[in-house]
Amino acid sequence: MTTQMIIRVEPSLKNKVSQLAKSEGKNLSELVRELLEKYTKERDMGAYIDNLWNRIGQNLSQKDISETDIDEAIKQVRSTNA
Repeated sequence: MTTQMIIRVEPSLKNKVSQLAKSEGKNLSELVRELLEKYTKERDMGAYIDNLWNRIGQNLSQKDISETDIDEAIKQVRSTNA
């Protein structure tokens, strides 16, 4: 279920945003929803960290680095730092 949100903006800004939305085949509400979703997604630390781990995993897979390789590297670093 959706809910309403009331915001106040200058008429000139509303007109510009409405025109941009219309040029993209959207209405003002659709555009504002998309912008809010993008805004919250970009600032969601949990999602950012998940994305970071996914990218790290993909990079390791592309370089053919396995869990065993990582475990061995950790052991080696720990033994030299001990």
